[in-house]
Amino acid sequence: MSAFSVVDIIVAKRDNVTLSDEQIAWVLNAYVSGEVADEQMSALLMAIVFRGLSPNELARWTDQMIASGETLDLKGLSRPSVDKHSTGGVGDKISLILAPLVAACGASVPQLSGRGLGHTGGTLDKLESIPGWRATLSNDEVRAQLESVGAVICAAGDGLAPADRKLYALRDVTGTVESIPLISASIMSKKIAEGTSALVLDVKVGRGAFMKKLSQARELAQTMVALGEGHGVKTLAQLTAMDTPLGVAVGNGLEVTESVDVLRGGGPSDIRELTLALARSMLSLVDIDIDPASKLDDGSAYETYCAMIRAQGGDPEALMPVAKKRQVISATDQGVVSSLDAMSVGLAAWRLGAGRARKEDPVSAAAGVRVLVREGEEVQKGQPLFELHADDDAHLARGLETIGDAITWGSEPFAPRPLLLELVGAR
Repeated sequence: MSAFSVVDIIVAKRDNVTLSDEQIAWVLNAYVSGEVADEQMSALLMAIVFRGLSPNELARWTDQMIASGETLDLKGLSRPSVDKHSTGGVGDKISLILAPLVAACGASVPQLSGRGLGHTGGTLDKLESIPGWRATLSNDEVRAQLESVGAVICAAGDGLAPADRKLYALRDVTGTVESIPLISASIMSKKIAEGTSALVLDVKVGRGAFMKKLSQARELAQTMVALGEGHGVKTLAQLTAMDTPLGVAVGNGLEVTESVDVLRGGGPSDIRELTLALARSMLSLVDIDIDPASKLDDGSAYETYCAMIRAQGGDPEALMPVAKKRQVISATDQGVVSSLDAMSVGLAAWRLGAGRARKEDPVSAAAGVRVLVREGEEVQKGQPLFELHADDDAHLARGLETIGDAITWGSEPFAPRPLLLELVGAR
């Protein structure tokens, strides 16, 4: 005999009644065990989308998602642990640079990452462009690599927050993704279960981000920071603009190549700016007083990157796969790029083969877009705008259909809006 009725819990939340700790624990446990059906949990999630969760409800919901599986014990490491999470963007290869950079400064960085879906790229997809590199590690391998190298980027194990994995798949197909409490619980349950002592959140806002408005992004950041701090994880969030793609490269192997350029002290200025800002925040949370720029410039970060890739079976010096089909899109007239839409570029990269529509879909290591102009830039007739990469003519044609929507033209040059917008939760 069940302790509670799932229908009563759905009705209570529908009517904006606060759920008890016991109701939340029961319904999540019952869903993971199969006692509560998908259609019933879908109804509850929809009620939460409309009614929200109070701070106490959200804390208990997150607690129970963490408790649904195992946690990674990082105690006993010789270095302090700190991680970073991004809410996703176009051309966002920051993790590939940031994890080895912060490790080169003396921290342990356990980056449990995911795969891309739709217009946003996945860190694991990018690294799998490297021959031999493997995403799946045991907990013992993660701890050993953190001790020997200082950084690991890998897939979250199946035992980590299984309630979230099941709920995430359900939300994706039931129109219940757009909820700040549900997004916050999903992200933070995994990060807290990961066992890190400190966390920096890169919360994207703008045309290419999930959160289009600054007020929404700020609320999401504040909610996640509160959850982290409530669980004893030092947490702060950086709000960053995602109107236009980050860097030049959008696509798996293309982004790896660009990341290596930054690790060697070069690369696009916006990638370097954001990486260093996040690195400084991460180091401040674990009281390491080192300028991370020095580790980019002296080669230490690149050496740590190479060690990290080798530890997971990859060859950091291997050449990236090359697309069989390439096409340059040039300006047909003179003008100023008044808008360079990250969403359109991300969708073009996806249709070229760099992304997936379903989690089981394959992705191309070579496909993607190189963005050759920036917002506010004056462009001459015939100047290259984009370089499209695809494995075949069919994918190239799909990308061409989308990339034409990426640029809006104007007449007066201007300075684009700043990349770094606000810091939430700074000490």
